[in-house]
Amino acid sequence: MSDDPMPRPHDTPPRNPTGGGAIIALLALAGVIGGGLLNQPSIGLLVGLGGGVLIALVLWWRERAR
Repeated sequence: MSDDPMPRPHDTPPRNPTGGGAIIALLALAGVIGGGLLNQPSIGLLVGLGGGVLIALVLWWRERAR
């Protein structure tokens, strides 16, 4: 018999996933502001969204690899 009355779950470290939603929103806002300074807010929005989505996908890919 074992000295430990209750079996312990596997000793795995807790996972703290990161979210990319804030990065997407901040880069979209920064894109609008930067594009507005260049009189192209729509293009700035698209560039900011593209950059935010790209960074969010990289974060997701890194978390998935763990």
